[in-house]
Amino acid sequence: MSTFDPALLVLEDGTVHEGTAYGARGSRLGEAVFATGMTGYQETLTDPSYARQIVVQTAPHIGNTGVNDEDSESRRIWVAGYVVRDAARRASNWRSRRSLDEELVAQGVVGIQGVDTRAVTRHLRSAGSMKAGIFSGEASARSVAQLVEEVRSQPSMKGARLAEEVTTEQAYVVEPSAHGWEGEPVAVVAAIDLGIKTMTPVRMAERGLRVHVLPATASLADIDAVSPAGVFLSNGPGDPATAADQVGLLREVLDAGIPFFGICFGNQILGRALGFGTYKLPFGHRGINQPVMDHTTGKVEITSQNHGFAVDAPVGETLTAPEERYGRVQVSHSSLNDGVVEGLRCLDIPAFSVQYHPEAAAGPHDSAYLFDRFVELMKVKDNA
Repeated sequence: MSTFDPALLVLEDGTVHEGTAYGARGSRLGEAVFATGMTGYQETLTDPSYARQIVVQTAPHIGNTGVNDEDSESRRIWVAGYVVRDAARRASNWRSRRSLDEELVAQGVVGIQGVDTRAVTRHLRSAGSMKAGIFSGEASARSVAQLVEEVRSQPSMKGARLAEEVTTEQAYVVEPSAHGWEGEPVAVVAAIDLGIKTMTPVRMAERGLRVHVLPATASLADIDAVSPAGVFLSNGPGDPATAADQVGLLREVLDAGIPFFGICFGNQILGRALGFGTYKLPFGHRGINQPVMDHTTGKVEITSQNHGFAVDAPVGETLTAPEERYGRVQVSHSSLNDGVVEGLRCLDIPAFSVQYHPEAAAGPHDSAYLFDRFVELMKVKDNA
């Protein structure tokens, strides 16, 4: 791994951090965000929710275990750029197939190492996530004024429509028999891929669900064609205010009385389908150590999260949804760090969602019960 090429991390406010090249050389633009997980960098890099974002890892040592062929959460790396402090000089793990540096080069991901990532994180926590760029090799030789101008000229994440860019091109099926389930499937689920992670349909398949993963452009006719007992909307990147097609689809699902479960982007889409607004957070929640209160049980869950937008709904009260035909709704979960809405629960229709990632790869498994809740919701509807 060469560490001699200069590299710069440039933020839209003119802040510049010097380092050396990591991964591919060149220039990449994106929104600078920080991720607090101390493990799971391969899963982070391949999470489609990070599309068009430059990820700053707060954990100082990255790349120690290399890259394997089992832990990726999608078909490729999605981050726009990667910022680390101390990149491992040598990968050491029995499952490692190549170094992280080699993988970044192979997939054309421009990174920077040798940066004080915790200083960058403190800055983003104060100023908020912002436009940024990584420039290495010859691309870093231009004046700072030119680089800052290039960074500022890129589109904002607010208003970005990205789910259609990261979704699967073809529908596919995840069978429960391939993941330890014996016997006939319990139910069929139609999962709309807005940036779905590999482990999400696996967690459902482990519970006996046959999961038909459909593209983000799926229609109600596409859903009906697989005769599902329930519909799932996945995590994904971008501004939920741009997801009018998916909001309209979900309203058709809710109007048809089909049980629904959504996570992350799916939670925001449920919020908008119910008539609530969404807004951009200052710096978002990204990492595998986010504390959430479950208001139904009073228990605290440590959760895996990756979102920069949130639902604008009141915490602590039961109210009629702005779209009144969907009846009563509660904020079921909220963040213990900043009070942000972390889940919605409909009381008069079979629908619920959470803002975090209960499949948690890597991360805690406190929230795995949500998949069981989805199974029970479908069973109740089927027996009604």
